[in-house]
Amino acid sequence: MLPACGKRAPKAQPLPAGSTVLALGDSLTSGVGASADTAYPAVLQALTGWQVVNGGVSGDTTAQALARLPALLQEHQPALVIVSIGGNDFLRQMSAAGAKETIREISRTASAGGAQVLLVAVPQVSLLAAGTGSLKDHPLYAELAEELKLPLHAAGWAAVLSNPSLRADSVHANAQGYRQFAEGLVQALRKVGWLA
Repeated sequence: MLPACGKRAPKAQPLPAGSTVLALGDSLTSGVGASADTAYPAVLQALTGWQVVNGGVSGDTTAQALARLPALLQEHQPALVIVSIGGNDFLRQMSAAGAKETIREISRTASAGGAQVLLVAVPQVSLLAAGTGSLKDHPLYAELAEELKLPLHAAGWAAVLSNPSLRADSVHANAQGYRQFAEGLVQALRKVGWLA
């Protein structure tokens, strides 16, 4: 895994233990394929000492995540929003351009609500690629990170979902996979500056 941040992204403000972090996403965030206590937000909370809110809803598209976001921001007032969404748009063969625009709006809404934002790249959907261990991030995430000057966690899901031993099924991780993703995310968070 190669966690990375956009080359021109500003240095993030460190978040102390106890900070509220919102993990916004779909089934990969909610933890389908494992138990709630082994979903990546729960593992991330244990690794960081942050209060990580699991804002993952299985089956959510980017538009559904955007619709939920204002209430989540109001309720939790997170210091950081981790945006990992788009897989269901790809699975349903919805417009990638539409997904990109919606993720752009999610990022802007979170920023306007006072949160810092970390984009998480989601792989392009291909069962053939998953079967051969060659999943790649959808390019829209790197494009948005560059455009919006946001840090990007690249290749995290692609690495997990390309490895059969880390998957519960073709599109979901198992407990070991969620742990590996969370550990890679911690490396990215340290590189950006959110973790000491």
